[in-house]
Amino acid sequence: MNFLIAGEAFGRRAKPNRPFGARRSSTRAFDVATDNPMMAGVAGRYASALFELAKEQNQLDEVDRDLGKFQDMVDASEDLSRLVRSPAFAAQEQEQALGAVMDWAAIGATSGNFLKVVTKNRRLFAASDMIKMFRAQLARHRGEVVAEVKSAVPLSETQLAALKEKLKGSVGKNVRVDAQVDPALLGGLVVRIGSRMIDSSLRTKLSGLKVTLKGAD
Repeated sequence: MNFLIAGEAFGRRAKPNRPFGARRSSTRAFDVATDNPMMAGVAGRYASALFELAKEQNQLDEVDRDLGKFQDMVDASEDLSRLVRSPAFAAQEQEQALGAVMDWAAIGATSGNFLKVVTKNRRLFAASDMIKMFRAQLARHRGEVVAEVKSAVPLSETQLAALKEKLKGSVGKNVRVDAQVDPALLGGLVVRIGSRMIDSSLRTKLSGLKVTLKGAD
């Protein structure tokens, strides 16, 4: 599957590994509409289109890794985050800068072409939402649930593995952890699975203590 993304119009079938946005003369329409509210909207449509292409090319794991690398770089760099999210940059500026970043990070062709099309269509500000929705689709495809985890410092592989096992015992399914660092938490974890949130952060405990102390006055 391939996409001709003009405005928000998707949809052309194409041979695997054909670049995003390339035109073909003999193609059939592909409808990316979805009944899933989470996948509605621009970010959801882009994520669905990428998921279908990656699945068709048998590159789900590769695309997942590439998107993870890209998101990690955005989270770690204020300059890159500003480039991605700010409307002040022209599409050409974003394309040039992202091209250098993706070459340096060895981002694969499918993910790289996807990000280039997103940039050209002035939708780069929504890339993080697209990545999150792609991963949510991938988790459902694998029979997993997604746990969004925020911690004050990066979690080690051992800690992540232990957390996955603990959450699996709680929800009864394999758990995919989307880990993010939030220094404002001071310590502990904030875990969100769907509408459920488990907050063991030190900041929350301190806030709770403050409320208790005020009540004792």
